[in-house]
Amino acid sequence: MSRRCKVLNVAEKNDVAKEVASIMAGGRFNRREGFSKFNKIYEFDDFNILGENCTMVVTSVSGHLMELDFDPAYRSWSNCSPLTLFTAGVRKTCPENFQPIKRTLEKEVKGCKHLVLWTDGDREGENIAEEIAIVCLNVKPSIRIHRARFSEITPQSITRACGHLDVLDQRVTDAVNVRQELDLRVGCAFTRFQTMRLKQAFPAVLGEQLVSYGPCQFPTLGFVVDRYKQVQAFIPETFYKIKVTHQTEDGEKVEFNWKRVRVFSQVVCQVLHQLCLESPTAHVVLTQSKPKSKWRPLPLDTVELEKQASRKLHINAKETMRIAEKLYTQGYISYPRTETNIFPDSLDLATIISAQTVDP
Repeated sequence: MSRRCKVLNVAEKNDVAKEVASIMAGGRFNRREGFSKFNKIYEFDDFNILGENCTMVVTSVSGHLMELDFDPAYRSWSNCSPLTLFTAGVRKTCPENFQPIKRTLEKEVKGCKHLVLWTDGDREGENIAEEIAIVCLNVKPSIRIHRARFSEITPQSITRACGHLDVLDQRVTDAVNVRQELDLRVGCAFTRFQTMRLKQAFPAVLGEQLVSYGPCQFPTLGFVVDRYKQVQAFIPETFYKIKVTHQTEDGEKVEFNWKRVRVFSQVVCQVLHQLCLESPTAHVVLTQSKPKSKWRPLPLDTVELEKQASRKLHINAKETMRIAEKLYTQGYISYPRTETNIFPDSLDLATIISAQTVDP
């Protein structure tokens, strides 16, 4: 009797792994523990994928499995000049806190014929998928690697991804590797340089503090400082305005806008208000109407989502993304970390919208 084909599926987060396993198994799967208490293993039989009836093993990582760092000779601040960090050797390794996840992957992949990568559909997700593949290939070089492409966690999307497995996009993952290396080299070189120089100039002020530098951190700090200066330079000035409202016979409340909007003199406003009180009857001399179009809402990219949540719901960016990630894993929205406002052709938008119409 031939041995059943076994497939290792790895997602980017435990919640996604559980949801993907539940969809593929129809809610009937066995859960067991791996070496990491935060990343469970979900297993079920009789799933048709890649033309075979397979046993599916589904587990996860917790974001990036590896981190980039300099070779040991360049990690000490006193052993090298900050300038040498621009050409120093770098390497990717699995940090100690992720070793349990790595051990789980190494154990589970040994009995598998295929590896299916269910990481998120952005650049970071592609790079995380490559890190998972590297760990598994080191243990089993013959493993066949497949990339699942999906934008939302719904039965339709997961089924479509299983039927159209892809390969890793090396150009995308190389782009992330370059960005990571630039961040490391620039950030570490300038952090070491300015920390050591500023400590010499202001030893009493800085003491043992670190003066950090980052390619994104400093421009962002500049925006914050500019806004702070604008707020500090603002001189508030009291103003006064007249508000006129009218209730029609059928109970509709109408508010009239003052063409002048406001005045900065209380005396002037009081005089005008008194004139209105002395002659309280108003006459409508002109009415104008014009058609108003309400355009359909556009999809939101990550930045616009955070801006709208802050402006209209008063939710900060971190909390917005936490809520969005939860909605994503539950299948209510497409992947929230995106730079585009165009839905992919594969997205079953009508089904997702109809699932939300039951909420008044």
